[in-house]
Amino acid sequence: MNFVDLIEAKREGRKLDDAQIRALVEACVENTIPDYQLAAFLMAVFFQGMERDESRALTLAMRDTGRVLEWPDDERPIVDKHSTGGVGDKVSLVLSPVLACLGFRVPMISGRGLGITGGTLDKLESIPGFNTVLEPDQLVAQVQDIGLAIVGQSEDMAPADRRMYGLRDVTGTVPSIPLITASILSKKLVEGLDALVMDVKFGKAAFMKTQDDARELARSIVDLSLECDVNARAFLTSMDAPLGASAGNWLEVREVARCLKGYGPDDLQSLVVEMAASLLVQTGQAPDSGKARQRVLEVLATDKPCQKLEAMISAQGGDVDEFRKQLAENSLAPVVREYIVPDEGFISRVDALKLGEIVRDLGGGRLNKNTGIDHRVGLDQIAKPGEPFGVNSVFARVHARTDEDAERALAGLADAFAFEANPVDVPPLIAEIVE
Repeated sequence: MNFVDLIEAKREGRKLDDAQIRALVEACVENTIPDYQLAAFLMAVFFQGMERDESRALTLAMRDTGRVLEWPDDERPIVDKHSTGGVGDKVSLVLSPVLACLGFRVPMISGRGLGITGGTLDKLESIPGFNTVLEPDQLVAQVQDIGLAIVGQSEDMAPADRRMYGLRDVTGTVPSIPLITASILSKKLVEGLDALVMDVKFGKAAFMKTQDDARELARSIVDLSLECDVNARAFLTSMDAPLGASAGNWLEVREVARCLKGYGPDDLQSLVVEMAASLLVQTGQAPDSGKARQRVLEVLATDKPCQKLEAMISAQGGDVDEFRKQLAENSLAPVVREYIVPDEGFISRVDALKLGEIVRDLGGGRLNKNTGIDHRVGLDQIAKPGEPFGVNSVFARVHARTDEDAERALAGLADAFAFEANPVDVPPLIAEIVE
């Protein structure tokens, strides 16, 4: 294959056929195309885009570069959820045990955080001993046994995506709808799914800044999923304010445990309920959304989701006893400070971008992929937009490694909140559903 001709064709906006795309993807995995040519191709796609059948060919070729999970006969549908990422987004950790209790199999392949975006794997690794690396056969066996597993992408699952994403990250070609679609779906199709629910976020702390951009990405993923025999639905959700009341790896895990016991933040619980109900309807396990929501709420009213979470922790090497002990702690960080506001009124803004930057700078996020993180640090008791507050109310607590870190975080929090004297309207968390 002459990759220069292929790059030039895409640079000029010409359509590539399936064979050309598959040859390039195979060369990516076999390292027979150099980084500079692969990066040139990605940049050409960034500027020229791809037609629907090109995106499909790219997605399937990336899926087929590695192993696809094989499942034994079982009446339980195989489902998953994916989020485009945000601040305080711990939905996967609440949703997956709930789905397992509802009779689904959930083989969730997740990622790590970068910058202000928290990663599901980082949150799980704040649990003592938790192992996020399973071989495909181990993953299948665990899901068959307890209904769920949350792991990282293994070396032989969609390996083309690993190399392509690494180049996109350093060449400014990440924000491309066809490339994002192929990256997400190549990993999801590896799982052998029956149904998928997407959380496509938009706003100040989201990858997609506007609802229109989020809708375009959601439409691309949903349509291509359906072409690949996966029933998909996408929720467009706001990421101007953090999701839930905590941001930071261990603090979010603790909030997950609270949510599974029925007293988590309303926005987090409502999104979990809607996504779980959607998958019940998508897979024909419930006749309509109303009955589906009722089933989800009935499960959340029991101890079963907590038991499923602990079963997953134990199956993946985690210390359940130590996990329970840590849940009872006020904080795992050496320094805890409250951000107190002397006024009174109604909260009109909680800037998720600024809060994400504060958590990152405390040591809870990465500036690059090789940065170590401190699972203990972050923010909790974060006040929500629209809430009333009185004099000397706590808007957030800072969990830090040092007094100096805490002071810098408190100074930053002053710019993250705004308030007014009169009640304020808060837009709904779920702005739109694409199906």
